[in-house]
Amino acid sequence: MKWRYPLSDIDLGREEERAVLKVLRSKWLSTGCVTERFEKAFSGYLGTGYAIAVSSGTSALHLALCCLNLKEKDEVILPSLTFVATANAILYMGAKPVFADITGIGNFNISPEEIEKKITPKTRAIMVMHYGGYPCEMDSIMKLARRHGLFVVEDAAHAPGAEYHGKKCGTIGDLGCFSFFSNKNLVTGEGGMVVTRNRTWEERIRRLRSHGMSSLSWDKYRGHLSSYEVEELGYNYRTTEVQSAMGLIQLKKLGRNNRKRKGLAEAYRYALQGIQGISVPFLEFDGNPSYHLFPVLLGPAIDRNKVMKRLKNFGIQVSVHYPPVHLFSFYRRKFGYKTGMLPITEEVSRREITLPLHPLMNTEDVRWVTNQIRKVMKSTGT
Repeated sequence: MKWRYPLSDIDLGREEERAVLKVLRSKWLSTGCVTERFEKAFSGYLGTGYAIAVSSGTSALHLALCCLNLKEKDEVILPSLTFVATANAILYMGAKPVFADITGIGNFNISPEEIEKKITPKTRAIMVMHYGGYPCEMDSIMKLARRHGLFVVEDAAHAPGAEYHGKKCGTIGDLGCFSFFSNKNLVTGEGGMVVTRNRTWEERIRRLRSHGMSSLSWDKYRGHLSSYEVEELGYNYRTTEVQSAMGLIQLKKLGRNNRKRKGLAEAYRYALQGIQGISVPFLEFDGNPSYHLFPVLLGPAIDRNKVMKRLKNFGIQVSVHYPPVHLFSFYRRKFGYKTGMLPITEEVSRREITLPLHPLMNTEDVRWVTNQIRKVMKSTGT
């Protein structure tokens, strides 16, 4: 169906068209000079670290964990209220995901106190996910990690441009991972980026993203090398010049579009006041978010499916972020995870819906959407 208000939409225009057409006319489509420019521009935007462009946010997570040399029976602590890729990347390494609960119904990020409860002699790393673009409590998490000798990997898929105490999300931990999927703040269709300040890790990630080879086809094309060596098992995680060309333009728009998202989020908060059966999380937070998502919580007794169906009838697309990873059948079978082990995560997941939020909306759109929400909530008997 055609949504009147889709959950997300993309700010694409002539600049992206011209950049992509230039790449097509160059006839060099795989990783090359445009990707190199995108990496440098992204690193410059973050203000620190080396940036390595890859094929997806998932491959970014996998390559980041490769740097930690995880082994079977090693454990990584992470939230369950995340996209399944965060946890899957740990399994790719043969390690075990250990889920910690979130902070509360007003803050959906992983709780530092709950992380500490999960630390064992087998723990090697902590993976945080900045939910909806709202930064985690990174000071507490980094202190905890350093005290226990653990690595910290940031899943910053929701958080390009978000800041915590003056530092960009993705640059605070040991490695940061970004996604440029079609619903993200910075869009290339598919694609991702790994960021690290460690030069050795940067060099290794560059090898691993291209089959473990010591050089790229681009190097041979430029006449720098005629052959290559394979130093370790790698993967085909390269990005394309088309994606990088889009990324360069999208990066220029990121600050402006994040400010638009902020204005829309503020308009939502104002317009949703007084609607019975709706509460808004992250009213108090530490840092400058990227406002990737606008989540709300329905009252405990409200039928979420009924609300979503009625909003659909108005042409409003909503979603759930997220079903808890630990309760997916695969994770139940493999690790014996059960309902009740993460009570706050499970409660939030039962009650959360995500409202449309993207830079092509305006405050009038927000008012229209919230007016329909008001009608729906009244009809549910709240």
